Amino acid sequence: MQSVFRKISRVGGLSGGTKWYLSEDCLLAAKRVMYAVEYQRFYLRDLESIVVWPSRFWLLRLIIPGGLLGAGAWLWYWAVGASLWRWTDFTTGAIFVGTGLAWALWELALGPTAKTRIRTTGATADLALVKRTRRARQILGKIEAAVRAARAGALEQATATIAAPQPVAPSTDTKSETASTTAPIGDLA
Repeated sequence: MQSVFRKISRVGGLSGGTKWYLSEDCLLAAKRVMYAVEYQRFYLRDLESIVVWPSRFWLLRLIIPGGLLGAGAWLWYWAVGASLWRWTDFTTGAIFVGTGLAWALWELALGPTAKTRIRTTGATADLALVKRTRRARQILGKIEAAVRAARAGALEQATATIAAPQPVAPSTDTKSETASTTAPIGDLA
């Protein structure tokens, strides 16, 4: 049986990323770290739960760009702008502040970053399934449909292998059976 894998998610990072593939019987995570790829396979029949929750540090993605660009704009306008007042004006500071504000609003619009825990019958793995929590419902819906199909297929396969019940035929007596049934059982008391 040849499985056809289709990509359902990709989560990138600085040193690599994880691509998620789904087939009719398993969920495959291909985690790339620099030049190596590590594969983890999760069979759908063994899958117990996939939990996605917002990261605790997602607000830092709002504070850091806004703070850095705000401080950069203040430094540029007051330190450099004061000495180079002929070549700089309020527009330079407005560009920095506008960029920082736009970046912070963009992060807010994308929503919180996500953490994921996958539990199977024998193991638990913390791998990023989605980058943002707003996309989790879509990906989890695809996985849930595949799990239901895999478990329904496994149930049909299990019921098909069980043969129809055979009628019970009377057994033929052998000498050992007849000898034990005719021997009297004495009272032990």
